[in-house]
Amino acid sequence: MKFFKSALSRLGLLVALFALNSRAEFDTNRIVVLVSMDGLAAFYFDDPKAEMPNLHALAKLGVHAESMLSVIPTVTWPNHTTLVTGVTPALHGVVGNNFFDRKSNKIVTLIQDPVFDKEDIVKVPTIYDVAKQAGLRTAAVHWPATRNAKNLDWQVPATRSMENQRQFTTPSLLKECEESGIFIVDPKVKERQPSEFTDELSTQIFNLVLEKHRPQLAMLHVGNTDHAQHEHGPRSAQAYAAIKAEDAQLGVVWRTLQKDFPGRATLFVVSDHGFSATDYYIPTHALLRKISLDKMADGTQPVEVLSQGGSLMVYILDQAHRDEIERKIAKAYKKEKGVTRVLTTRQLRANGVATPADDPHAPDMFILAGKGYAFGDTSSGQIPASEKSERRGTHGQDPLVPDLHATFVAWGVGIKHGARLGEIKNVDVAPTIARVLQINLPNVEGKPLTKILSE
Repeated sequence: MKFFKSALSRLGLLVALFALNSRAEFDTNRIVVLVSMDGLAAFYFDDPKAEMPNLHALAKLGVHAESMLSVIPTVTWPNHTTLVTGVTPALHGVVGNNFFDRKSNKIVTLIQDPVFDKEDIVKVPTIYDVAKQAGLRTAAVHWPATRNAKNLDWQVPATRSMENQRQFTTPSLLKECEESGIFIVDPKVKERQPSEFTDELSTQIFNLVLEKHRPQLAMLHVGNTDHAQHEHGPRSAQAYAAIKAEDAQLGVVWRTLQKDFPGRATLFVVSDHGFSATDYYIPTHALLRKISLDKMADGTQPVEVLSQGGSLMVYILDQAHRDEIERKIAKAYKKEKGVTRVLTTRQLRANGVATPADDPHAPDMFILAGKGYAFGDTSSGQIPASEKSERRGTHGQDPLVPDLHATFVAWGVGIKHGARLGEIKNVDVAPTIARVLQINLPNVEGKPLTKILSE
């Protein structure tokens, strides 16, 4: 009898293992699409002036989160990388839209992909890396920090440079677009600025990839809403016009999914950050001069500061007096109007930011501003009338500020109907997509949003 029970136990274990290992493979006719509407703040969802019929329809048929927390700093490159990795900049390595290189003593720009391939700056696996390794077809159009990504089958880099567009767009896709009358590269200009036209162009390219190549994971980034808010401010007439146009492009993608992948598509719509009107500058260099940290007696700089709009990265160069300098900066900025938090080196990891010991690109300190404030150099802090128009709105502020919260909507196969979430985190997006794709994304900090997933 004991032998019989033991045999049954072993048989049960074998059956369970077989069931686990013989789980149905991901349907290769299925597709998961991730669309990022850059700068679309969560507050626009319930704003009657923001015309978004397609996004509202998707939310009604699927899932909508009231808001989504971004990572520090609340700017484009770090947050788009978090959206596809499920980890904070402390792990994925994209610390800002730019960073200060201590070795060369120069500021290095990441945004618009002018310098690095994806493999040079993203330190952890992305959702498209894992999908490709699982045998799925992958695509990305203008997704930040993906230049020359080896695990994207079809790609257009997130760059304004026509030279980079030609060099790093997948050659076969470049040819297919030209044959279809879609001109990724414009020989008449060196750089193509964000506009309604560029969003339409990105959507045309994306639809061509969907219809012709049928990838299982595809990502699209459109950016004119962000650009319009920098130029004219959030809640401006130009911002509302950009939102209306981007929603129309979202509708184009949604109709393609319904037509070409009926009953087989899942669509996630996100943004990377919210937006704040810029009413005041926090006078960065003037404050450093006030506490005698602008320059040393021998002409050297004890610190380097680098603005991320509504936040400030502080690099302490005088290591002999590092702790003293950190204390002086923390004391001065905590008193400054508009500053919400001063993160010292010891506080960075707990807030999702790498320390210099973890990553040489990382700052020693992060200073976060609140709504209406950005880091600049005017004497009074108030923006002068002569200031350039792109300073009318910005982001980068403390992610806890409600206006900086991002958008999240999901629809389609595997997503519940009519559900509504409260506040979520953007580190949860990639693990949720991985669950829908039935693949394992390793070492994530976020968790799948199981409440929105149907059986």
